[in-house]
Amino acid sequence: MSAAFLSEEWFAEVNARLVAAGSSDAAANDQSVVLEFSDAPAGAVHALTLSVGPSGARIVAGDSLVADTIIRLSYDDALALSGGALDSAAALREGRIKVRGEIASLLGLTGFLQSVFGATN
Repeated sequence: MSAAFLSEEWFAEVNARLVAAGSSDAAANDQSVVLEFSDAPAGAVHALTLSVGPSGARIVAGDSLVADTIIRLSYDDALALSGGALDSAAALREGRIKVRGEIASLLGLTGFLQSVFGATN
């Protein structure tokens, strides 16, 4: 991915990949996942919301009060995950990622998300 992490261009590139990926078989119902960055630099995006449903997916800056799942991680870890320098399974094992909410629904989206975000590295 050529755009700077969490820039407007980054969101546009990720959303283009989400459109190209189509809908997820795991997303029979509408779901939203919020990623919160505990230590985002001043003026930077502090959270993003991924909305997934039968008609497709979209990612936007900011958080949602009605999120099914909330993932908390450091800004540096989010950057490393986005760039492929950090493995999500390892980060979970090491306690660097905290998950609250509908964990089962998140697991159902793993393959879909990897196909989208993994292709950006």
